[in-house]
Amino acid sequence: MDLRLTPEMEGFRDEVRRFLTKHRDRYAGDAPRPREAALEWQRLLIEHGYAARTIPKAYGGYGAAPDVLKSRIIAEEFTRVGAPRGFANQGISMLVPTLLEVGSEEQKQRWIGPTLRGEVVWCQGYSEPGAGSDLASLQTKAVEDGDDFVISGSKIWTSTAAQADMIFCLVRTEPDAPKHDGISYLLFPMTSPGIEVRPLKTMTGSAEFNEVFFTDVRVPKSAVVGGRGRGWFVANATLKHERGMLGDPNATEARLHALIELMKSETVDGRRLIDDPVFCDRAMQLQARVLTMKFNGLRNVTASVNGESSGMAGLVVKLQGCELNHQIAALAIDALGELGVLYEDGPHLRAKGSWQWNYMFDLGLIIGGGTAQIQKNIIAERGLGMPREPKLASA
Repeated sequence: MDLRLTPEMEGFRDEVRRFLTKHRDRYAGDAPRPREAALEWQRLLIEHGYAARTIPKAYGGYGAAPDVLKSRIIAEEFTRVGAPRGFANQGISMLVPTLLEVGSEEQKQRWIGPTLRGEVVWCQGYSEPGAGSDLASLQTKAVEDGDDFVISGSKIWTSTAAQADMIFCLVRTEPDAPKHDGISYLLFPMTSPGIEVRPLKTMTGSAEFNEVFFTDVRVPKSAVVGGRGRGWFVANATLKHERGMLGDPNATEARLHALIELMKSETVDGRRLIDDPVFCDRAMQLQARVLTMKFNGLRNVTASVNGESSGMAGLVVKLQGCELNHQIAALAIDALGELGVLYEDGPHLRAKGSWQWNYMFDLGLIIGGGTAQIQKNIIAERGLGMPREPKLASA
């Protein structure tokens, strides 16, 4: 197999490099509520096809045909210089592909463009206090009243709820239907009367998650995505994209590069940690796993381009990515030695404390978005065809 790039692909790589060289002073990351510089960077990326590349122009994307090699080249070049590849959030990474699959034409036209540009921020209303791993047991209900639903209930672990403009939310619209059949998937504003958001502070010291309470919130029936009572089907389409977002190989590769640079600069007794055999061996093991994750990502992209199921390759993404990200952060903490226990602020803090924050936040992500144990069950049952875990008989 000849893995060398064609002259056309080498030319495309040069094009990407020229773009990054020209705009290196405009790199901007994202935040739950993007700042203007980040919004400008996102618009520039879309304009040149480095974000929203395959989203149709009619919906605000670049409109390019899927191309595995070009996608890989873009990811490699942005990672090489440490440039953010545009927003990766619940709206862009999870809702947009869901709407492209099952949304109405009106919903696509209304929401995809503003979401891609970062003008509309979304949160996800899935988990409830009594419905986390068993999501289909959710109790938030929607009662019909004319052309509206009236929603009552609560959600928990809702990321960015305090900053979001909109929510995509699962509610029970058919109380007499089997639990998987009575759910609908709704889009509605977080400014709707009757919504209360309460922050949940985590071990990072920040409130990345929230509780959200609904008290007689009126939502038009036209807000349903994919058809009334088909929310479980739509929700699973979104969960597929959520697993991909949480296990993005490009983000993990960028973090590995940052770890290697840290090990080049940190020293013990005047010796760089990258030259220490024990630390170097640990870094090489992580590098090998990042490469497998990267190539597995190419397999998933290829399946998507060909309209095929990614099968096992897609099922392992979330578990693999979240655990690997946490282990990279753990090695960084060890490399920092006594500085690794610092937090918040101080003259000796490295990278503004991002390694310590990532270490704790990524530990939470091993639980969030479907726990590692749930992911292993999914892999075993759907990927390997093993029997379901038996449930204990109730007393």
